[in-house]
Amino acid sequence: MTKEEILAAIPQQEPFRFIDRILELDEDHVVATYRYREDADFYRGHFPSRPITPGVILIETMAQAAVVALGLYLLHREDPDAKITTLFSHADVEFAGIVLPGTEVTTSAKKVFYRRRTLRVSAEMRLPGGSLVCAGTLSGTGVPL
Repeated sequence: MTKEEILAAIPQQEPFRFIDRILELDEDHVVATYRYREDADFYRGHFPSRPITPGVILIETMAQAAVVALGLYLLHREDPDAKITTLFSHADVEFAGIVLPGTEVTTSAKKVFYRRRTLRVSAEMRLPGGSLVCAGTLSGTGVPL
């Protein structure tokens, strides 16, 4: 599948899709970008006087690129006709920075292992200048649609 086909196959949709573009994708890694919309509803309460992107949204952003997109790519290579998607199941993430509204981030992930439709990746998210936002290990599993 092409990067565009993978992006179209991701089950998360607006307003809960956190991938704008997939820049690189192969059997071992993925690189994707997302710009957090300044009008996203979660900023109203996190935090009203100085909005920052919630950590759970940062993890979801990494998971959509690192586990869902890469997982769909690997599943399709394994069985192009399978009616399967990848669901995020586990994260062990450490935070090193914050993301303000309107910021574009880049998520990069490398496959640690993939077997029996289970994927584990080492992932990180960076700001445009290269500063680390968060990094860790994420996992997911292929499930029938």
